[in-house]
Amino acid sequence: MKRLISVSCALVIAATYAIAVKPNIERIDPPHWWVGMHCDTLQLLVSGQGIASANASIDYPGVAIIDQPTLESKNYKLIYLTINDNTAPGAVPISFSDGKNTTAIEYSLNARSMKPEDHQGFSAADVLYLVMPDRFAKGNGNSTTEGLEFPIDANRARHGRHGGNIAGLRDHLGYIDSLGATAIWVNPVLENDMPGGSYHGYATTDYYNIDRRFGTNKEYIDLIADAHARGLKVVMDMIFNHCGSNHPWQKDMPASDWFNYPGNYTQTNFRTNTVADPYASDYDRDLTVNGWFVRSMPDFNQRNPHVWKYLAQNSIWWIEESCIDGIRMDTHPYADMMAMAKWCKAVIDEYPNMNIVGECWTAGIGGPAFWQKGSKVNILGDPQLPTVMDFPLMFACQDAFDSDGGLNKLWELLSTDFLYANPSNILTFLDNHDTARWLLEQPTDLAKWKQAQTFLLTTRGIPQIYYGTEILMSGDTKNGDSNVRRDFPGGFPGDSVNAFSREGRTPMQNEAWDFLAKLLNWRKSCDAVKSGTLKHFVPQDGIYVYQRKADNGNDVVILLNGNDREASMLSKQTAEVLPIGSSRRDLISSNIISIGDTISMSPRQILILE
Repeated sequence: MKRLISVSCALVIAATYAIAVKPNIERIDPPHWWVGMHCDTLQLLVSGQGIASANASIDYPGVAIIDQPTLESKNYKLIYLTINDNTAPGAVPISFSDGKNTTAIEYSLNARSMKPEDHQGFSAADVLYLVMPDRFAKGNGNSTTEGLEFPIDANRARHGRHGGNIAGLRDHLGYIDSLGATAIWVNPVLENDMPGGSYHGYATTDYYNIDRRFGTNKEYIDLIADAHARGLKVVMDMIFNHCGSNHPWQKDMPASDWFNYPGNYTQTNFRTNTVADPYASDYDRDLTVNGWFVRSMPDFNQRNPHVWKYLAQNSIWWIEESCIDGIRMDTHPYADMMAMAKWCKAVIDEYPNMNIVGECWTAGIGGPAFWQKGSKVNILGDPQLPTVMDFPLMFACQDAFDSDGGLNKLWELLSTDFLYANPSNILTFLDNHDTARWLLEQPTDLAKWKQAQTFLLTTRGIPQIYYGTEILMSGDTKNGDSNVRRDFPGGFPGDSVNAFSREGRTPMQNEAWDFLAKLLNWRKSCDAVKSGTLKHFVPQDGIYVYQRKADNGNDVVILLNGNDREASMLSKQTAEVLPIGSSRRDLISSNIISIGDTISMSPRQILILE
């Protein structure tokens, strides 16, 4: 088990131990809580040798124990409390008695620092910058490997820990801000005390503590405060489908149904379509949802109400404790759908403006549409998930910008947006930490790259860009994910190149950086793109035209020539948004563009007409 989090708890327990050894309390999750929460029921999971035999009692105004359910392991005790609306913050005394000895602790109930509605969430007005902290930058923080199984690799081997940390990310908030992103999605930072590298963070072994190789809980909270001071939001990556095999619950399982296939590794089939498939067999669907993601990541049983409550409270605890602005939920369809729907609702009930994006990696647009809140195609129930990841668009973009006339694929895909309950609330991206980078190798020119970035930042949805996109980082996944998770040049001591600085970038990298920064910073003030409607036109001769229009009537029209040759189109098709005889200013070139009977465009030309 882990150390106690609360200093006050540790002092009281230490004094009690001088009198009696038992009941033994090693840890309480969550380590503290708040008064005035929307949900008045709190679960405490108490860990300690033989603690199950102890009876808990509380004497504090407004707080009452309503249940102490029995678990199979003698080393865990569950306590359910109710906290009245008028309960005052303070130290709640809890006594544990086994009939012979008593241990007394104080459990902190704090005042809330923010109104629940003041937690911002994120929306299509934002652009998320995705960072893998181990590979981004190393700063002079409090990171350490003390007490953890896997050290930081000084040689930075492909699958090892490279030493990037919260301090390094904090040092480069100004860089992200100047680029023009408005939010940072940080890959998981909670403890992954695993025998392997687990640098990616998706094998959690402690849900209430930052991995010490990244830093401390306080450093994480300070990172978010610094980001907020710059106007940047922070989205926390969470994983409720599974944990790491080194989690204490795997070594001493609270109950036999705490995990799916407990103690018996059973591989998922990775076929998330089975959840929505009307013809799926029970066997296939069960294997999708209840099978383990990999051997080192045992699968939670969210249908167990105690497991569900623990995980739901954990997400709420991190929102309240650190003031994060959103959640990205990993492997969302692999967990029980209705349990995850209940979790989404619990978070939104507590924080009405919070946003959650789920990783719903399924084939075809019907897949993510099935998982979105208010789904038009899900006949099993409302998933309650506000935002889904647009994998179909990512796959379409991989082909669309790679051949003459390929932009027709974008028109075809977006024309099926009627399947979505809310097409604006979809996370759009060209690549991320689990996919090949959009650039498989270094380009010789930026024409196609610029078109792809332009489309991403001006079409519907919430754009996300992967760290290093702005300096043309490339790579495929043929030899594993590490090739698309390389270190940011200049983020680590001893790096020969510092791409965080203009001087450290090549001319082509600076051309890419300047182009992306111009679009991102322009987007901040363009209501038509941030929240406007979308109207598009069937591509003519490979030219794709679409309009974004704000409620106040202001609009912007984007034209992309998806050919490696000159192309032209008849203006009568687009006259409703670009009247013949009108003129507009092009954002890219600053030229004034007059609309005649035809519009001619050079190879891969981009026009953003304000």
